[in-house]
Amino acid sequence: MERTSVELFAGGGGLVQASTNAGFRHLLLNEFAPRACETLEANHFKIYEEGARPPLPGPGRKVPLVAGDVRKLEMEYLKGQEVDLLAGGPPCQPFSLGGVAKGDEDRRNMFPEMFRAVREIRPKAVICENVVGLLRPSFKPYFDYIQRELQLPFVERQEGSDWKEHDKVLRERIAAGDVESSKRYDVLRVRVNAADYGVPQIRNRVILVAFRADLKVDMPAFEVSVQPTHSKAALIRSLRDGSYWDDDHKTVEQHVRDRVEAQYADELPLDDPAVSGDESLPRWLTLRDAIADLPSIDLGKLDKKLEQGGWRDHVGWPGARIYKGHTPNELDKPAKTVKAGVHGVPGGESVMLLDDRVKDPDAPGGWRYLHRYMTVRETARVMTFGDKWQLRGPRGERMRQLGNAVPVRLGQVFASAVANALDKAESRS
Repeated sequence: MERTSVELFAGGGGLVQASTNAGFRHLLLNEFAPRACETLEANHFKIYEEGARPPLPGPGRKVPLVAGDVRKLEMEYLKGQEVDLLAGGPPCQPFSLGGVAKGDEDRRNMFPEMFRAVREIRPKAVICENVVGLLRPSFKPYFDYIQRELQLPFVERQEGSDWKEHDKVLRERIAAGDVESSKRYDVLRVRVNAADYGVPQIRNRVILVAFRADLKVDMPAFEVSVQPTHSKAALIRSLRDGSYWDDDHKTVEQHVRDRVEAQYADELPLDDPAVSGDESLPRWLTLRDAIADLPSIDLGKLDKKLEQGGWRDHVGWPGARIYKGHTPNELDKPAKTVKAGVHGVPGGESVMLLDDRVKDPDAPGGWRYLHRYMTVRETARVMTFGDKWQLRGPRGERMRQLGNAVPVRLGQVFASAVANALDKAESRS
């Protein structure tokens, strides 16, 4: 069964790819950043100007992308379309540890626009992804309010009232149970590490999923369906018993194996609660897994121009450094969190340690391992973007789009689970 979706804050297209892979057909996208709009246009979305009301796209037709301020986006014309999924990650700067931490008073807080979209479209389901900063003690009361607002989006905040006053009203209405089921949502909050879902990256996020209550989705069954699919414990085991090398990376030289295995020998015991994951699950994927089939970058050609091996965006970049607080990604671990950064290329998160080494009497063991910046293509692999997905803009802007995105594989797990939950619910009705 084909299902439809609308996406706000589409960015560089992580959730767009995820929902497409899960079988959803987009009816409308919205994005504000010009470079991200260029990326979406390059991937066959049709741009409309801010405030436009685009036509509904038929199957196989280009999906409209309204470029501009979401606060000027008209969506009520979609109400009669029985939209299955509304998805998006409202700008996270107000809640990120790296942001200004102004919370709901920050003008960049776009959660109210998500709730307006719910009222105007009345989707069957909502997926909303954001940073774990929302769970910080200082923000928890407000985030609890956000969840109640998603539960009762039609109980609107009165002009002039603050969020605490509105939250009191929401609590009273929830306790009274007097809101009809077609105007309330069952909400689930899931804290995730993308590595637990087959993404070769440590990326901690919080995902809200909501289903319209009149559909009577089995929420406990849905929660089970979005449990982790991969585990750290299995990765540690594979490195300790050698299967990591024997199964996937036979050509890696022994000196590299020795270095990596020495590091993992110091890992916590597998039965320690701090080692996450069911060992029977597939292992966490590593940076080496993600980029194994890409050609090596010639360190003599870090020229900012040459797409090495003929791969789009696989361009060497000079100037990578390692120093205290600026440590590199290691090939045999999941990558660090890909970050947008002020200039699109933040700290050690975009530097990687290589297998290549040179003699250095001052280094441990007399050898120093080389390093370089990750390419945009390697970073896209870490975000599980498809190789055919085109990114637009200067390197820093492409890295920014990737850092702001939802990893495709993570998003696909949740979008597929939503589709399956809707199928089951509707088959019972």
